[in-house]
Amino acid sequence: VQLAESGGGLVQPGGSLRLSCAASGFTVSSWHIEWARQVPGKGLEWVSSIYSDGTTNYADSVKGRFTISRDNAKNTVFLQMNSLKPEDTAVYYCARRASSDSVYYGRETQVTVSS
Repeated sequence: VQLAESGGGLVQPGGSLRLSCAASGFTVSSWHIEWARQVPGKGLEWVSSIYSDGTTNYADSVKGRFTISRDNAKNTVFLQMNSLKPEDTAVYYCARRASSDSVYYGRETQVTVSS
């Protein structure tokens, strides 16, 4: 099982980024996949989820600005982030969640929102 995140970088406030989470060793459409983020010195914050039935969910802090989606042909989950704010600056992870206490995280990708 592998999850490879990409797409992070430096963007100005109000800008956009799209994060990708390419999976191997399993089929993303069969699993609950989520994005989480972490700021140094703080705990991991859940951002968004996409479930096997295609339904999605978002943290209040990103609702209306972020969109999670998946491309089954590419076995990849995306996080489109619009109207970015400095407080969105964090290390972002995608993860495969099997249960409340069983989650597999991929590598991090840094997102920095700054002028």
